[in-house]
Amino acid sequence: MTRREVREALALGQFKAAIVATGSIEQHLEHLALENDIASSTFMAERVAERLYPQVLVTAPVSIGIAEHHMHSAGTLTAKPGTWLAVMFDAVESLVRHGVKNVLMLNGHVKNSAITKAALPQWQQFLEREHGGVDIRFHSYWEVLNEQFVNSVQKTPGFPAHAKEFETSITMHIRPENVRVDAFPYSEDAGVSASTAETGRKLTDKIVDGVELMVKEMLAK
Repeated sequence: MTRREVREALALGQFKAAIVATGSIEQHLEHLALENDIASSTFMAERVAERLYPQVLVTAPVSIGIAEHHMHSAGTLTAKPGTWLAVMFDAVESLVRHGVKNVLMLNGHVKNSAITKAALPQWQQFLEREHGGVDIRFHSYWEVLNEQFVNSVQKTPGFPAHAKEFETSITMHIRPENVRVDAFPYSEDAGVSASTAETGRKLTDKIVDGVELMVKEMLAK
């Protein structure tokens, strides 16, 4: 969008909420692309925004996450926790200053979670004091699921389970070009071979439904 398009949409009372996809660029064993985490969270965010547009928009994703524990593998990119938190807060505050007061950070990487959830109450308090009527949230996309549902569609248990059946099935459905099926035997996890695009479709549909409900709740306040 251009600045004019954003300005006019805001003037019309659109863009009541924004989704900022977060993730990581890191190794996902031998069979998934490095962009897996951010590609997944971005896909979920875009599907939800399509359903709720023009009330909701998706920003450019924050692709790099906290991934020092994967730096043993070439291709991984990592940010220091303090750097990452600073960028995330600044991105959220930028939206709030433009009048988008409902912001969901939709996460796709486990290691981004704890540190951000710890900081979130202070961010909320500060932004509420400065701007009023602010609702900012941080959720990993898989948090809308429950174990019973996941186990009913997967052949092996566990989620999000780094590069195992959960992530592999979802990627087979939403980004099949990012899956190297011929590398499954070298994936370091026997459950990977159980992955299917159909399983990924069922998981993805449930996730998008759950995130949509969350954003609707934010908009209804």
